[in-house]
Amino acid sequence: MRKTEVKRTTKETNISCSINLDGTGTSTIDTGIGFFDHMLEIFSHHSLIDLELKADGDKHVDLHHTIEDSGYVLAEAIIKALSDKKGIRRYGFFYVPMDECLSRCVIDFSGRPELVWKVDFSIKKIGEMDTELFEEFFKAFTNESKCNLHVENLYGKNNHHIIESCFKAFAKSIRVAVEIDNRIKDIIPSSKGLL
Repeated sequence: MRKTEVKRTTKETNISCSINLDGTGTSTIDTGIGFFDHMLEIFSHHSLIDLELKADGDKHVDLHHTIEDSGYVLAEAIIKALSDKKGIRRYGFFYVPMDECLSRCVIDFSGRPELVWKVDFSIKKIGEMDTELFEEFFKAFTNESKCNLHVENLYGKNNHHIIESCFKAFAKSIRVAVEIDNRIKDIIPSSKGLL
């Protein structure tokens, strides 16, 4: 079973995370940020990764550190569970429509971090969460997991729909990328022999 637990404690946050890559999408999330909890629950449900994440952060300052560090911890847990990455598909991509909008995510667990973020919002907050912090979450995830991640909203008007479709596309892309391909189950999916 590809399971792991990770903890991160700094002067700004205290976060614990446990995952099962081969789960059923059950989650227990508590960051103290309602909309962000909702996005992580959606991520778990659509990736089929069982996820428990508890975050205590300096929200009296703002939400930045809690959201950013949650991205680091989630990425660290996934990479730790992937171990040497033998047998994984490595690449994943998905389009997700949500009412009037359409978003796309493409991921490669390449060992080289690069985020391409093409998502615009027409408002500054969704719930209590600053919309600019979504990019910070994905940037932290990308840097810690050393993946190549492209997230793009192709069109849409409703800001809730836009970011929710992005998280769903992200989840489905990861689900594909971390799946074991039985044709290469004992092989690292790189011509270099290392990821």
